[in-house]
Amino acid sequence: MFIRSPRRRQPAPLAGVLVATLTAATLTATAPATAAPTDRADGLAAAFAAASSRYDVPRDLLMAVGYGESRLDGHGGQPSAANGYGPMHLVSNPTNRSLDEAAGLTGMPVDQLRARPEANVRGAAAVLRSYADTARLRPADRHRIAAWYPIVARYAHAGDDATARLYADHVYDLLRQGFAARTPTGQRIGVAARPVRPELGRYATVTPAGSRSTGSPAALAAVPEYGPARWVAANGGNYQPGRSARITTVVVHVTQGSYAGTVSWFQNPSAGVSAHYVVRSSTGEITQMVREGDTAYHARSANPYSVGIEHEGFVDNPAWFTDAMYRSSAALTRYLCDKYGLPRDRSAIKGHNELPGNDHTDPGPNWNWNYYISLVNAGGGGGGRYLAGSSTDFSGDGKDDIVAFNQGTL
Repeated sequence: MFIRSPRRRQPAPLAGVLVATLTAATLTATAPATAAPTDRADGLAAAFAAASSRYDVPRDLLMAVGYGESRLDGHGGQPSAANGYGPMHLVSNPTNRSLDEAAGLTGMPVDQLRARPEANVRGAAAVLRSYADTARLRPADRHRIAAWYPIVARYAHAGDDATARLYADHVYDLLRQGFAARTPTGQRIGVAARPVRPELGRYATVTPAGSRSTGSPAALAAVPEYGPARWVAANGGNYQPGRSARITTVVVHVTQGSYAGTVSWFQNPSAGVSAHYVVRSSTGEITQMVREGDTAYHARSANPYSVGIEHEGFVDNPAWFTDAMYRSSAALTRYLCDKYGLPRDRSAIKGHNELPGNDHTDPGPNWNWNYYISLVNAGGGGGGRYLAGSSTDFSGDGKDDIVAFNQGTL
């Protein structure tokens, strides 16, 4: 099930459920940011080009924001736990009103912004332009992708600057590395890699979330229990100190949203949910957000006796389940099983959908349990650090999609 309500003791991720499929063509690394696609523009490809032109937001930047939120996949138009919609994840909740802002800026009804991907892209472009105007980004600088970093960070609506920087860094990593994929309808989409050095502005002095030097003196003392992980504390209202039962189960979740969005949501006091660990799709990076000895709100009645691991992605899109993610998560699960004396098999390692009293479907039919358990018993690999050579098979066909895209064979 895609909808994740922010009820206490129920997992919920975030920032990034999408509504549609996209197409776009490659740009060379030196091409203007708002250049027209070289492929025939239809559907959302045309929407990105039109929104870029209308609001003077670089097209590649607009696409990178959407790709970072959702990888531009449909998912049936269901909202995220943060009540966000569409390829650009326009949100309406107490701390993020980008959906409502988009309605006011474009004059389009909220239901259209939620349901129509083209409208969603236009709404996001309007919001980004509004933030650029507030930041006094000069017209002469709007074509420079590097100048948009503080605006992208604001679009995250994160609970603190450190998490906002985590979000913006990922968007600019996508622009530097390039990205490519096939949509569910078979159309190709991508942005070619480009050298870009973002102008961080006030974020230059901010350490990204997860650094061991992030935060207050109290936060500095809170190091992760699992060595390779980063530490970012969930909001105190989203978990319960201590436990009422011994740990017997490791629970595999899928966030239904982005990594940075999940980290941000668990920091949000209105979420009412959390997990002990969050794993990034592309690199296998791990962030710990709740101490293992505390009760995270991720699995209802199973909360007291389980440790929850959230995996970035969506249950209906296997492209999110990269080898880097599998290996890093498996190393974490092996550590947990060994630490708490649990068998390294399906009797102790369960999916969220398998727990009593839960109505969720994650990790879903695309999660490869046999491979995952084999990695747990083989020792996993990577263990939460950035993994060199991590998968860029975003379309799940066994080929490197960035290479194929740039060669014109995707």
